[in-house]
Amino acid sequence: MAKDGPNWDGLLKWSLSHSDGTRPTRHLSEEDRKWFAEAMQSQTVDIVKRLKEITQVLQTPQQVLEARQVTPKDIEGLLDELQEHVESIDMANDLHSVGGLVPLLGYLKNSNANIRAKSADVISTIVENNPRSQESVMEANGLESLLSNFTSDTDLHSRTQALGAISSLIRNNQTGIAGFRIANGYTGLRDALESDSVRFQRKALNLLHYLLQENDSDSDIAIELGLHHLMMHLVSSFDADVREAALRGLLELVKARKDCSTCGSSIVKGDERLRQMLKDRIKAISLFMSQEDLSAAKEERQLLDSLWTTFYNEPSSL
Repeated sequence: MAKDGPNWDGLLKWSLSHSDGTRPTRHLSEEDRKWFAEAMQSQTVDIVKRLKEITQVLQTPQQVLEARQVTPKDIEGLLDELQEHVESIDMANDLHSVGGLVPLLGYLKNSNANIRAKSADVISTIVENNPRSQESVMEANGLESLLSNFTSDTDLHSRTQALGAISSLIRNNQTGIAGFRIANGYTGLRDALESDSVRFQRKALNLLHYLLQENDSDSDIAIELGLHHLMMHLVSSFDADVREAALRGLLELVKARKDCSTCGSSIVKGDERLRQMLKDRIKAISLFMSQEDLSAAKEERQLLDSLWTTFYNEPSSL
């Protein structure tokens, strides 16, 4: 491996010379294949080496870093770089192999809110659609740390990023979903829906919708905590994404718990609050939206119509 990494200029020229788009791909000689493989392998080795270097910094005690004049901004920059590397699933898994995952999880408890938030963001990248890393984070008690930040952090941005990481961690992860439920994660979702942050609300609504789709019985928890009433309120949000996400969540609840006499809880047709909310929103769309706005609100209109039809067994006025 060359001292400064692979010769990317040479690699580019080699690639173009073998595929210019105007003729069939040439047969590669054994020498060409070997050169290309070594060039690609050297880049992989470089990244693993860099992961080890970043891990060493993450493992260094805070007081030592401060003595060496390493600032919070420096750490944020390091975490930004780490996030770029772990966008590759292989590199994400390698981070745990080189000992970097546990100290990264430790940064969720850092005294600096921006570092806590950025650490959660990196963890979200690591575990997204990655069962192996999901398992590694669960085994390292990462869900507990993320839940603590989600529900108790004094910084709203850090709470929001923790929720995003939780969403990535427990998706298609039954152990994670069970852990979220046992730890009263739904109470945290309720608090997020009650917040004034549109971004926090969106993330909470999207996770809630996923959980309701995955576990029909969780509808009882949602209704008992009054999440359906909060979603009714958010249907009138100024943010279109929040309105649509709230409607999706309500539609899942209505499908699962409409007049359900054998369920732990239900949403009944006589719920005038729901009926009035739907009528008000349908009226607002029908009377006050321009043609351009109507086109932009196509999904919202479809959700409103589906919700009304599912609940009242009759077409809406849309």
